[in-house]
Amino acid sequence: MNKSKVVVFCLDALCTGDLEYMATLPNFKKILDQGALVKHVEPVYPSLTYPCHCSIITGNTIEHHGIDHNEMVEVENPHAPWYTVKGQMKNPVTLLDQAKAHGYTTCSIFWPVSGDGDYDINLPMIVPVSYSGDDAYQFFKDHSTQEILDRYFWKYEHYLAGEDTNSDEFTINITLDILEDYGQYDIMLVKMCDLDTVKHVNGVFNDAVKAQLRKHDRQLGILMEGIKRFGDYDNTHFVILGDHGQADVKRHINFNMLLRDHGFITTDENNKLIDWKAYCHSASMSAWIELKDKNDANLYAEVYAFLKKIAADPQYNIGTLLTAQQAKEQYHLVSDHIDFVIEGKQPMSFDSTLEGRDLFQEYLKPGWHHSLASHGYQPEKDETTTFIVAGPHVKPGVVIERSTMLNEAPTMAALMGFTMENVDGTVWTQLIKE
Repeated sequence: MNKSKVVVFCLDALCTGDLEYMATLPNFKKILDQGALVKHVEPVYPSLTYPCHCSIITGNTIEHHGIDHNEMVEVENPHAPWYTVKGQMKNPVTLLDQAKAHGYTTCSIFWPVSGDGDYDINLPMIVPVSYSGDDAYQFFKDHSTQEILDRYFWKYEHYLAGEDTNSDEFTINITLDILEDYGQYDIMLVKMCDLDTVKHVNGVFNDAVKAQLRKHDRQLGILMEGIKRFGDYDNTHFVILGDHGQADVKRHINFNMLLRDHGFITTDENNKLIDWKAYCHSASMSAWIELKDKNDANLYAEVYAFLKKIAADPQYNIGTLLTAQQAKEQYHLVSDHIDFVIEGKQPMSFDSTLEGRDLFQEYLKPGWHHSLASHGYQPEKDETTTFIVAGPHVKPGVVIERSTMLNEAPTMAALMGFTMENVDGTVWTQLIKE
């Protein structure tokens, strides 16, 4: 009996709002017409790429997998290192690990926080975001499947070199070579990045986003054809999912300037940090306030009162103020850098440096330091992501209006024929044939 297989085509920043246009494109339309849909998938909070990817692949909240941000948050370090290796998770047992334990073969291409993952094939998303040099190999070495590097990296490394990189071309080309040379693995993760970039630069939905969705539709078509030629198409479940949505940014605030102006941060004449009592860390469209002395009850009360005053003043556009305990209780968000969480009433991005000259920017333009659209907001906001699946064990036509991404990994495991252990999510049984 042939095993049920899963291919995950992950589009960074795929939004629920993209579905209408996707339904006009041939390959997306095929999966939509033949499959089931979870229309609004709520991400974890903050809805940043790396925490969301860890939740997708583990079925767990940030409280349990431990990846709270894209980067390892540090005070006044805009170049803090990003998370890279799977062992940085508190509970690094993923869907692929549990699949392998049940006898399935596993392949992961360009998935975040997956370096050193013990998969049959693993090529992680590990090159630093700001890197523009010519030696991307140095980052993959010792964290990837060496046989895959030796066999293919020389052919496609140019896609990761210099300032004009294209990681999606790198990803899809290596994936197709793997299919042709090794055949289809029982579970394959294929993660694409460019939709997120296009939305950051241009806004949530426009001609540039449509053009990028057309590119992704063609890539999906090539991937499906590769499965037909070199795999087991009839026993494959095709999953199209995103990690978070995006929203157009209406305002921007440099909140550390506000903390400085009210005596919580001290800088020199060049705005370089000297000392701090409270500091704002950006999670893009939300922010964390950290206290230097967490045992100082008077400081806690002083900062809390200040934040309440700011939240009550409409000029600052603060619509959410949570304590660390409230963030844990409501969103399972836990971090050593959180004493308070704030978020805009209108979609608003937060700066975490002290380099800006203006407290506010009322609008943003492509090419500026801050983007036209972003994410990091509360999961119940309408700017959600989505989940589409078609395959032999899927009930066609089922639509679940709203749910959580914590259910994605358990559901994919169920489609393959096993149960994931120790997860916060549950199976979307409505999607699965009895």
